[in-house]
Amino acid sequence: MLWKGEEDTRAFAQRLAGHPAVKDAFIALHGDLGAGKTTLVRHLLRALGAEGRIKSPTYAVVEPYALPGLDAWHFDFYRFDDPREWEDAGFRDIFAGPGLKLAEWPGNAGALLPVADLDIHLAVGDGDAREVGVQARTPRGQELLACV
Repeated sequence: MLWKGEEDTRAFAQRLAGHPAVKDAFIALHGDLGAGKTTLVRHLLRALGAEGRIKSPTYAVVEPYALPGLDAWHFDFYRFDDPREWEDAGFRDIFAGPGLKLAEWPGNAGALLPVADLDIHLAVGDGDAREVGVQARTPRGQELLACV
């Protein structure tokens, strides 16, 4: 699909936020720097009720959010270079529990991540456009894909 600008990103995030299955989903975000991964996360968290500043967790690796009716975690594994960091940080417990997990650069965490419900691939197109591919990897992902 093609998003012509940020308004299309916002609309996609709002549709995704409107589905109850998102509250326990794991969404993996793929794409080069500047492709719009963090922008999509910001719009999704806003649509779910986040207030205040939503920052990229590039240096912190994870930013937690207590949202109305759910907890969410935004991960950025860009700087991950040792899978042992995963164990040391306790991420296995977060991914095993309830709540929305959003992960940028999931490939850098290797095989330690569970299967994502949705894989979203973003690529810069012409101007502000983004070429977007969305793949469902689980039954929950299929539910979510049907709403977007």
